[in-house]
Amino acid sequence: MTRPPFAPVSQTDIITVSAQLGRPARDVVGIAARCVCGAPTVVATAPRLSDGTPFPTFYYLTHPAATAALSFLEATQVMNEYNQLLQDDEDIRAAYRRAHEGFLSDRESIGVVPEVAGISSGGMPERVKCLHALAAHSLAAGPGVNPIGDLALARAAWTPAVCECLDYTAADA
Repeated sequence: MTRPPFAPVSQTDIITVSAQLGRPARDVVGIAARCVCGAPTVVATAPRLSDGTPFPTFYYLTHPAATAALSFLEATQVMNEYNQLLQDDEDIRAAYRRAHEGFLSDRESIGVVPEVAGISSGGMPERVKCLHALAAHSLAAGPGVNPIGDLALARAAWTPAVCECLDYTAADA
């Protein structure tokens, strides 16, 4: 099984992610996507946390502006629209299932956790449950892999092409 090509994780990345989340970053195994400025946007998290807890959400959105934009979409009921799209469009449904399978493969390349076997995140492959997780997967895997994550990112009032980062390391320097 091939491991996804993550950018190396530096101490600055961990400081940045912790500041973005407002809590210590846990069990980061890679930076799966970065802002145009280089700051982490999506982390890959170990499928089993160091305290033993299974963690199915392998790709985790950390960028505050992205998180806010996707929270807004969720609050406006966009997930209902995307769930209807999954029911109505066989091609989207098939691509979403492939995204689920790719997600599982990526996570299992880091570790297999029987408690979460077959479970991805964001509601894949049957429904849309969390746009944050689906957008994180899209950002990590690239355009064209997760159709619902791609749609959410296209609709969000945030883009990875424009930096909206704060300097999280300045206070720690």
